[in-house]
Amino acid sequence: MGLLPISSNTKLVPDEPARTRFAPSPTGYLHLGSLRTALFNYLLAKRTGGQFLLRIEDTDQKRTIPGAEERLYSDLQWAALEWDEGPIVGGPYGPYRQSERTALYHKHANDLVHSGHAYRCFCSAGRLDTLARQRNQAGLPLGYDRQCVDIPAEEAEERAAKGEIHVVRLKADEYPKFKDFVIGTTGQNQDGQKKFLKTINRIYDDPILLKSDGNPTYHLANVVDDHHMKITHVIRGTEWLASTPMHVALYNAFDWTPPQFGHVPLLVDLNGQKLSKRNSNIDISFYRDSGILPSTLLNYAALLGWSHNQKSEVFSLKDMEELFNLKITKGNTIVSPEKMWFLQKAHTKRCVAENGPEFQKLVGDVTEAAEGRGNIRANLPVKETVTSLLRYDGGHFTTPAQFLDRNWSFFTSSLDRTPYTLTQSDLEIGDPTPPLVALQTVATILTLVPESHWNVETHRTNLDCIPYASKAFKKELYHYLRWALLAGAPGPGMPQIMEVLGRDETDCEYVQ
Repeated sequence: MGLLPISSNTKLVPDEPARTRFAPSPTGYLHLGSLRTALFNYLLAKRTGGQFLLRIEDTDQKRTIPGAEERLYSDLQWAALEWDEGPIVGGPYGPYRQSERTALYHKHANDLVHSGHAYRCFCSAGRLDTLARQRNQAGLPLGYDRQCVDIPAEEAEERAAKGEIHVVRLKADEYPKFKDFVIGTTGQNQDGQKKFLKTINRIYDDPILLKSDGNPTYHLANVVDDHHMKITHVIRGTEWLASTPMHVALYNAFDWTPPQFGHVPLLVDLNGQKLSKRNSNIDISFYRDSGILPSTLLNYAALLGWSHNQKSEVFSLKDMEELFNLKITKGNTIVSPEKMWFLQKAHTKRCVAENGPEFQKLVGDVTEAAEGRGNIRANLPVKETVTSLLRYDGGHFTTPAQFLDRNWSFFTSSLDRTPYTLTQSDLEIGDPTPPLVALQTVATILTLVPESHWNVETHRTNLDCIPYASKAFKKELYHYLRWALLAGAPGPGMPQIMEVLGRDETDCEYVQ
């Protein structure tokens, strides 16, 4: 496709190669929103000549779904989003699975304790629950009262060494504002302390970094990994926007430079309701199993928030790698199924024209679906028929099921025709109703073409050369031919229909 010149605005395209990452948790499956996040990170890396990393954030073992990690790999590979570093492919900053990096998190949590930016908290779950209930009953905000912050370092270390259950908390004295490349400067620049008139009511955010079971929280692992993997840009959903000031505070506590953050808008339905990942119809497997092309889904996902200056909205992955920038909308993005069907038809036409592996895969999928239906004409070359139909009618393709419904008359062994009725439409004054015998005669003549010349061009020429008595007769003839060959079903043009059916089948249908 012809692409318009690309803006050189450095605010929209980083000057240096970007290292981005997609960091899903195997507690669920890839869905439309997470695919968009992965795609935006992938495209920014490719646009700038950087690297796209895949990292598995599997610290929450209790919620991990068996097989979810493997399914994640296959879904990304199906979508052609290949990662430069990560599980399977490796890389210089591995391992890329958080459950294999626990020692690193412990080291950095201890570093924060020793520097005074974190402390060990030995409060029991019962005490914390009592504190929360008392504050709730008093109408006060929830939080932690820093009961353990003044425990001498030597005592805290000794108690921890003896195996006393505890967590490590960040001493959050400030949550700074930060510049988001989608939203702009944001955050509350708030003091980490939630102050009230009486000192006794003072509470603190002080988030947990290491849990009592020794596993890191998402916040610690996320920051440590992004730093060690040299991530320069983080693109993620707005659900993480509230956590980002805490992450920036963590970077400051470590004296590390944070990456640049961008939070993409929520995906909502036509009623403005947030799409839930629990809805099966936004799961990537739903789109794949329905027959949506990977190129269609990527194009669709990219348009859910990304703004571009092109005249067309139909992009291949290569197009998007060349065009992508950080011009992303701030408001919620409505997911419109109609746009996807438009893109599906456009990408089908493109892959048919390219006649490459994507087209061959599509032919295979439709062929398999056709053979699974049964009741197919004897000796029908199913794959060849599918190939021809996609070439001639691919512009109407949305899914294999829909395409076969539309064109099933080419396959079925039992074509169900109702008795033919003359349309008698568009007759001008004085025009006679075309006699049925005349239509049958012309149809028979059209079958006299030898097998060696049975092709679209020959049929088109013959149909054009017929001396039609009137426009009404021509229209009636085409109506009659479609009734005879396909029982009136929709499909490609008449020359294409005759070529796909073949000489013998066309002749047989006319005789019947």
